Amino acid sequence: MLSIWPAGWSRQARSSATMLSASLLLLLILWLIPIPLAWAPDPIGNNAQLFAEGTRVTVQLTVVSGLIGVVLGVMAALGKVSRFAPLRWIAGFYIWVMRGTPLLVQVLFVYFALPEVHPLLRMNEFTAACVALALNVGAYNAEAIRSGLLAVPKGQIEAARSLGLNRWYTFIDVTFPQAFKISLPPLVNNIVALLKDSSLAFTIGVVELTNAGSQVKSTSFQAVPVFIATAVIYLVLTTVMTQISDAVERRFDIEGKLG
Repeated sequence: MLSIWPAGWSRQARSSATMLSASLLLLLILWLIPIPLAWAPDPIGNNAQLFAEGTRVTVQLTVVSGLIGVVLGVMAALGKVSRFAPLRWIAGFYIWVMRGTPLLVQVLFVYFALPEVHPLLRMNEFTAACVALALNVGAYNAEAIRSGLLAVPKGQIEAARSLGLNRWYTFIDVTFPQAFKISLPPLVNNIVALLKDSSLAFTIGVVELTNAGSQVKSTSFQAVPVFIATAVIYLVLTTVMTQISDAVERRFDIEGKLG
């Protein structure tokens, strides 16, 4: 089979190149998206800028909340496997609540209910949406990372300790790198799913892609072309992000299980 990559490139180098190419493609799409939309029939063409801004906000929501969600996931996973019982209870409660309640309720709670708890917790629409999305995806990431931590063979941990590594260096150098690679597929799937879940920010007034489409539908009274265009933009974004996530998986697949 012919390859588009030079023959001397390793699989990790090809994966890095694919990841970089897909990332640049995503940035190019965000920058140039008003041009193809402007050529579309009305009501899409005359609202191209609104769709473009909504698309950019959707990606911003996904990136910001996704990165925070990974950090929260690591912290909650470590709490869940901690020997310190209060940490296990707090982490378990957080995961139970976030996974057991609808994301829509969480978005509304952060935006409307938290300011009633304390005025300092009042946030603008974008920040509230990022907080709710990050808390939600963080709970799912925590379970993925916890599974990865538990999947690391105990023999490797014992071998590291026998070589004189203390508990901290054993975790940093042996346990966590392997757990991260094991957890990577569900983690990247959670980020791609987060792109679609970000549409719920529409309910608190964030002008992301779904909100932009709804505004155009309200003024044009043409639901079919508006929501077809919205769905196509989501498909393009999820396709590019899937390419990035696949490249990330292959980049960290040191054992070569993905071929």
